[in-house]
Amino acid sequence: MNLDVILGILLPFAGTTLGAAMVFFMRKEMNEKLQKGLLGFASGVMIAASVWSLLIPAIEMAEEGGQIAWIPAAAGFLLGIGFLLLLDTVTPHQHFQESEPEGIQASLRKTTMLMLAVTLHNIPEGMAVGVTFAGVLSDNVLITMTGAFVLSAGIAIQNFPEGAIISMPLRAQGITKLRAFVYGTLSGIVEPIAAFLTIWLTGLVVPLLPYFLSFAAGAMIYVVVEELIPEAQNGKHTNVGTIGVAAGFTLMMILDVALG
Repeated sequence: MNLDVILGILLPFAGTTLGAAMVFFMRKEMNEKLQKGLLGFASGVMIAASVWSLLIPAIEMAEEGGQIAWIPAAAGFLLGIGFLLLLDTVTPHQHFQESEPEGIQASLRKTTMLMLAVTLHNIPEGMAVGVTFAGVLSDNVLITMTGAFVLSAGIAIQNFPEGAIISMPLRAQGITKLRAFVYGTLSGIVEPIAAFLTIWLTGLVVPLLPYFLSFAAGAMIYVVVEELIPEAQNGKHTNVGTIGVAAGFTLMMILDVALG
């Protein structure tokens, strides 16, 4: 694994870390409209990345491999949705906007439950980055190093506001700024871990790369539908979340089409 791949895998984690560092510069509570806009923006980036960086390459790879084009995309997508649904069902966690925990009952601190919720939705982002770089390492002509970096950079961009959205509520609960920053940073460590594991698994079964790409897309869409968009629309009605989705989707689409 060369240095470019390692840097590409670590880029989203750097985005989370920089976002978490905002706890040192902002007030205890983030403005509600700003938070909704950032959640919407993250949703838009993930939707666009799922389509242009994952599902479309999966379909094209299947066609080149002589397969029925839609089968790997559909099967992988549904498996990705199912995988995250299973994790969401069995893992004890709690979302920032919710008063009750989800998953299997466990005697865990609220801070731990909040961290587990964030970790769950960071897994598919790491998988998405990992599977695109796996495509580069397998010398697949449909995925270039530039395209893989575009996806990594897009996720890093949306991880920046996510890092702030994680650390700021923790600070508002009375946790020190340093601890809130550390927790916010650690929430993103699962991404490079998931990326490295995905590269390893994909390397063992290169012909299944279209399935891995669409699996990551399904997992990311699950996070958008289950968590990000509902949280962006929670509370007092505002259109800022919808505007954020449009902005994030458009930016990621432009990056992928122009550079990927």
